[in-house]
Amino acid sequence: MRIAIHGRKIDNKSRHYIRQLIDALQSRKCQILVSNSFIRSLQDSGFELSDIQTFDQRSGLADIDFVISVGGDGTLLETVSHVGSLELPIVAINTGRLGFLATISKEIIPQAVEALFQNEFSFEYRTLVRVDSDRDIFNGKNFGLNDFTILKKDTSAMITVHAYIDGEYLNSYWADGLIVSTPTGSTGYSLSCGGPVVLPQSHNFIITPVSPHNLTVRPMVVSDKSVISFEIEGRSKNFLVSLDTRSYTVDASVQMAVSKEKFQAKLVKLDGYNFLDTLRMKLNWGYDARN
Repeated sequence: MRIAIHGRKIDNKSRHYIRQLIDALQSRKCQILVSNSFIRSLQDSGFELSDIQTFDQRSGLADIDFVISVGGDGTLLETVSHVGSLELPIVAINTGRLGFLATISKEIIPQAVEALFQNEFSFEYRTLVRVDSDRDIFNGKNFGLNDFTILKKDTSAMITVHAYIDGEYLNSYWADGLIVSTPTGSTGYSLSCGGPVVLPQSHNFIITPVSPHNLTVRPMVVSDKSVISFEIEGRSKNFLVSLDTRSYTVDASVQMAVSKEKFQAKLVKLDGYNFLDTLRMKLNWGYDARN
C-alpha cells in the first residue's frame, strides 16, 4: 500500500503521535511518501527517514492509496489543495486543537491504521467551491473546501460588495467583507460571523456578510448550482481575497465568480463516525454546568 502524508510543524505534543503513525505504517510494509514541506519538520525532529520518499504540491501522488493529513483543520485544507482533481481518499488525523474537519483523534492512530487495512471505513464526498476570474489569482489552485472570502485589506472604511446570483442582482453588502461558504465551511469563518450550520451533503452555498453596516442583512443559503459573481468598491483600491488558507491582494478591476467545482474532496470516514456527534462535542451542544 502506498501512503502519502502531509503535515506542518511538529511540536513536542504531536511528535509521539506522528512516530506512532509512521511506525504503524512501516510495520505493515507500506511505502510512505511525505510532502516536501513536512519532510523538513520530520528531519528537524530527529526522525529516521531512510525508507521515506517525498512528493511536492503538484506531482508525485500517482498510484497513492491514501493521503493522510496530520494536524488540524488548516492542514486538511492544504492537503485537499495538494490532492485536487485526483480525488484521492484523505484520512484526517487531528493533532491540533478544535478539529472540526480532522475528526480522527490522535489517541486512536493505531486503530485508525488497522481500520484502513480492514476496510472498516466509508467515503464522504464534500463539495468544493471554485473561483473563476479574469486573471490567475490563486496560482492555478482556484478551488477550496471551506470558503471564498472578500475582505477589506486594512483598517480603512468598509467596502461595498455588489453580489449577483446567476446574473441577477442580489444585494450590495456594505460590510468588512463577504463569505461564500460550502456546507463543510459552514462551521468555520461563516459560523463566527453569524451564519447557519449546514449539514455536509446539503448541496448549498452560504453567503455571509462580515460585520455588515445594515443590520437587516442576514446570511443567505442558496443552491450550489448557482453562479455567484461580484463587483467591489471602496476607498481603498486594493482588497483581500482568500480561498481556504490562501490569501492574495487584488484591485477592484478584477472580475470574479464562484460556483461548484466539478470534482470533490473524498474524505475517509471511519465506521462509527457521525457528523451530528461532532457538532455536539465540538460546539458543546447540550452542555450545561448545572447537570
